[in-house]
Amino acid sequence: MNTMLLTISAIILLCIILNIISGKIGVPVLLAFILLGMAFGSDGFFKIKFDDFEQAETICSFALIFIMFYGGFGTNINEAKPIALKAGLLSSIGVLLTSVFVALFSYCVLKFSWINSMLIGAVISSTDAASVFSILRDRHLNLKDNTASILEVESGSNDPFAYMITMIVVKIIAGGITPVDIFIMLFLQLFLGIVCGVLIALIFRYFINKFIIHTPGFNMVLIIAVALLSYALPNVFGGNGYLSVYITGTILGNSDIRGKKELVPFFDGVTGIMQILIFFLLGLLSYPTQLLHVATTGFILALFITFIVRPLVIALILKPFKAEWNQVILVSWSGFRGASSIVFAIAALLSTNANYDVFNNVFFIVLFSISVQGSLLPFVSKKFDMIDENCDVMKTFSDYAGEEIPIEFIQLTVSKQQGWCNKSVSEINLPPDTLLVLIKREGEEIVPNGQTILECGDTVVLAAKSIDFEESYNIVEQVLTKKILSKGNTLAKLSNEFDGLVMLVIRGDEFIIPNGETLLFEKDILVINNGPV
Repeated sequence: MNTMLLTISAIILLCIILNIISGKIGVPVLLAFILLGMAFGSDGFFKIKFDDFEQAETICSFALIFIMFYGGFGTNINEAKPIALKAGLLSSIGVLLTSVFVALFSYCVLKFSWINSMLIGAVISSTDAASVFSILRDRHLNLKDNTASILEVESGSNDPFAYMITMIVVKIIAGGITPVDIFIMLFLQLFLGIVCGVLIALIFRYFINKFIIHTPGFNMVLIIAVALLSYALPNVFGGNGYLSVYITGTILGNSDIRGKKELVPFFDGVTGIMQILIFFLLGLLSYPTQLLHVATTGFILALFITFIVRPLVIALILKPFKAEWNQVILVSWSGFRGASSIVFAIAALLSTNANYDVFNNVFFIVLFSISVQGSLLPFVSKKFDMIDENCDVMKTFSDYAGEEIPIEFIQLTVSKQQGWCNKSVSEINLPPDTLLVLIKREGEEIVPNGQTILECGDTVVLAAKSIDFEESYNIVEQVLTKKILSKGNTLAKLSNEFDGLVMLVIRGDEFIIPNGETLLFEKDILVINNGPV
């Protein structure tokens, strides 16, 4: 047990170190994870024997759920709308054409069996969302003509289509399937995948915003359950779980849901762990000595996909939209193959009598794609003048908020003591650098102007510039005890007991802005400003 835990912790630490190193030398970090897995594997330095394809497929499929959910969660719909049709065609027609071309090449030129040819074509037909997102984010590639959005949406949505084609090929190989059966299977995959994804997202969007979860962190637990449900439910009835989980993530990521800001760093961490898990495990599963046996065919397939199939498919789809050739070339080069292709290859092997050459060839193609295409993407982007210095690639992701606006809001109730009752906004004296932005009156929200009259009992919201208290001031919390309260029960009587200004009193779920007459009770939490650090 202890040995296993030490090994796991060492691997995670090594992955984090490799993440830092890869960022400095320009090598995709996912390649580092997969190479680390190979180093720990049976043919590597540490000789960890792991050849359970069924267990690997289960673990990797589980990891893909969160990668695809967060891929959808991070898809910015507003940025994606102008390119939705292009990306949709790339992720559907593009996947189908890639599958057909690769299968024909494998069968006619490389002389693979028809079964192996169809399987390789199916599983290698999609681009990898984790690889694309990772490189775009890590290298901050700001691309012209909405190219980043095209790559983001294509890679995030084409895995479900590749999975459908793979399952159809598996059924064909098994025999006894008719064109009608294929049509029904496609219909169920698409229909149930879309319907379940949309319904689950809408139901839980309402639930999250309607009901407050008081236990800290349980919002994250709920979203994990939503991701798992959106994958499993359509699968039970023959639908496409990957399509469903991507749609659910997309809807929730583009909705105004409670606690969304906290979900982003949480899922950054979860998907980071899942990427380490999936790429390390796939590296562990491989045998480098076996890869050498397919090096020739794997290399030929990688070159064929990278320099012939992908450019041809991209040109056929994007040129009718009058895309510039430099964009066609860049989108072609950005067609990284990754973990999903290897996972689909494992699933196909477990369902058919295909030999392990399918897995090894696909693994070799993925290594080539991530290492060569991923490493050279920044160079290719600059070479073909596709870098846009006036945009920010991070804005193509809905989980990116950019710089926080330095504004804080203050809420207070209008009373006679303030002298604001029955006066217009222009007549009242506001503190410097503040603005009255909202009036709440009997359930109605009013956006005021200078002539708006305030009434006693109105709740008003003021906006003011914020400062970073954590960096500039020493803010501490102190719990009131019976010993302190023995000297008085109001803030005025106890002012000498605190080394600073009491800014806030927290009493259960209540937050109180105190004054000298505020009554204090045992277990009240006082937030105290002790002055500049």
